[in-house]
Amino acid sequence: MQLGIFARTFARPSVEEVFDAVRAHGLRCVQFNMVCAGVPSLPEEIAPSLSRRIHEAAQSRGIEIAAVSGTYNMIHPDPAVRQQGLRRLRTLAAACQNLGTTIITLCTGTRDPLDMWRWHPENSSPQAWADLLYEMEAALRIAEEEQVTLAFEPERANVVNTAARGHALLAAMGSSHLKVVIDPANLIVPGGERPMRQVLDEAFDLLEEQIIIAHAKDRGADDTFRAAGEGILDYDYYLHLLQARAFPGPLIIHGLAEAQVDAALQFISDKLQSR
Repeated sequence: MQLGIFARTFARPSVEEVFDAVRAHGLRCVQFNMVCAGVPSLPEEIAPSLSRRIHEAAQSRGIEIAAVSGTYNMIHPDPAVRQQGLRRLRTLAAACQNLGTTIITLCTGTRDPLDMWRWHPENSSPQAWADLLYEMEAALRIAEEEQVTLAFEPERANVVNTAARGHALLAAMGSSHLKVVIDPANLIVPGGERPMRQVLDEAFDLLEEQIIIAHAKDRGADDTFRAAGEGILDYDYYLHLLQARAFPGPLIIHGLAEAQVDAALQFISDKLQSR
């Protein structure tokens, strides 16, 4: 299991400087975002020269681009917004070979028209689920054409807000091009009715065979996101579940400021070494 980080944790003038900052923290793996190269996360166009430059900058520093962010609101209430996201996803997928990665990360979206990470009551509606299936089918056609893998992340604010709904999505799609990003901080509820370990057990029982990326952030008792080690997530149990299943993918730290990186890395490293 290799430790990595969101590349956009480091705000720098150039992509080369971003990767220099990654290496300065002793890391060799990132989840990339095109913002680090001075363009939108999902650009309308990606020049081949830019994608090759990103790959070369990472490769020359011994850094693996484990995945690239293709996040857009897959169930936005405006179909035109969804169509734009899908079109830009195709652009990103076509650039993946030059970028040196085969994985694009997604969220499943929300009916909230302004904030992709805010819950909306209509997320639970049959129409929202139907729209997700329609959108994901279209996204998977792109993935198959470009030979990339899409990895969605169950998230309390999105339409796929539980491991069970993630399992249902995988079953409905039945595609080898669809996998999962696991982030327990997105699933636990401080003071919730279900014990935390029960939530984690369910997530791994239902999703483990399809998990290709694991995330490492935390959630505070006040229900806000925190840096790893600064919240209530049972990291000993989370890492136990990853290691018990011989998880081969990267463990990506995110949801933190650059000033918190060293402490979070030390926290995770100490947990891993003590196992």
